[in-house]
Amino acid sequence: MAAYLLRRLLLLVPTLFGIIAINFAVVQFAPGGPVEQMIAQLKGHGGEMSGRMTGAGGREAMPGQSGLYRGASGLDPHIVSDIRRMFGFDKPPLTRFWLMVKDYLHFAFGRSFFRDKTVLQLIREKLPVSASLGVWSTLIVYLVSIPLGIMKAVHDGSRFDVASSVAVLIGYAVPGFLFAILLVVLFAGGSFVQWFPLRGLASAGAENWSWPARVLDYLWHMVLPTVALTVGGFASLTMLTKNCFLEEIRKHYVLTARAKGASEKRVLYGHVFRNAMLLVVAGFPQAFISILFTSALLVEIVFSLDGLGLLGFESAIARDYPVMFGTLYIFTLLGLLMQILGDLLYTVVDPRIDFEARPR
Repeated sequence: MAAYLLRRLLLLVPTLFGIIAINFAVVQFAPGGPVEQMIAQLKGHGGEMSGRMTGAGGREAMPGQSGLYRGASGLDPHIVSDIRRMFGFDKPPLTRFWLMVKDYLHFAFGRSFFRDKTVLQLIREKLPVSASLGVWSTLIVYLVSIPLGIMKAVHDGSRFDVASSVAVLIGYAVPGFLFAILLVVLFAGGSFVQWFPLRGLASAGAENWSWPARVLDYLWHMVLPTVALTVGGFASLTMLTKNCFLEEIRKHYVLTARAKGASEKRVLYGHVFRNAMLLVVAGFPQAFISILFTSALLVEIVFSLDGLGLLGFESAIARDYPVMFGTLYIFTLLGLLMQILGDLLYTVVDPRIDFEARPR
C-alpha cells in the first residue's frame, strides 16, 4: 500500500502541471484581459484626463483582441507600458508561466489584481462560508440517502420504493438555484412568511451575543442554503445505495447466512452492510469536494453568501488571473488528494482490497 500511495503522490505533480498549463494556454486567447480592462477604464474617464489619454481621433475597440489593443491607440505608450509591467505582462507568456509554476511550488500565489489582498488571504476569508455549505450539505445527503437507499432495497418494487424514487428524481431534476429562489419566496419574506433570514450567516450585532446564541443564529441562517444544495443530491446516492444492497442481497453468502438461521437484521447489517457500503463510503471525499467547489455559486448569489463560488465567478469575470489560477491550483490539489483518501477508505471498509495486487 505504501508503494501505491507513493506512486499516486508522485502523479500529483504532472497532473497539476498539466491542468495549470492547459488553463494558462486557454486564458491567453480569452478576450478582455486585465491590461485591456485597465486601459478601457482609463479611457472611460471623462473630463480632462479622458482628453489627455484618448487624444483626437482615438478609436475605441473591444478589449482582448490579439496583438495590440486598439482601444489604447490614444494613450501615451509609456502609460500602456507601465500598465503591462504592473500586471506582469511585459514578459513573454512562457516566462510568465514558468515563474508562476515556480511560485506555486512554494504556495506563493501572489496578490489579486483588483483587490488589495493576497490570494491566500481571500481564500481564507471565503473558505468558511463554502466549507459550511459543503460540510452540512454532504452530511445531510449521506444521513438521508443511506437509510433511504437501504429501505428501498429491502422493499424493492413496493409502493414506497416507487414513490420515493419519484420524489428524489423530481428533486434531482429541479436546479438548486431555482429551488433556492422558491425557498426565498416561501420562507424568507417573499410572498408568504419570513421564518428564515435572507442573507449572510449571521445577524446584525451577533458578534456581541453569547456563544450559544451565535451558534443558533448560524444554524438558523444555514437552513435555507443547505436545503437548496441538498435537494438535488439525494437521487444519485440513494439509488447507488439501493443498487449496492440489491446486488449484495442476491449473493450466495446471504442465502447461506439465512439458511443458518440468522435474523434478517443480522443478515442485512452484519453481512450485507459492510460490502454494500464500499462504494458509498469511499465516495464521501469526492462528494464533499463536488458540493464544496462546484454546486454553491448560484446558491451563494441567491442568499448573498460571500464564499469561494462567488469569488471564483467574480475573478473570472474580472480576469483576476492570480486569484483564478491560485484557486484552481488549490482546488485541483484538494481534489486529487481526496481521490487518494477515497482509495484509503476502500481499504478501511474492506481490508481485503489490495491495490498492489492489481495488474498494471
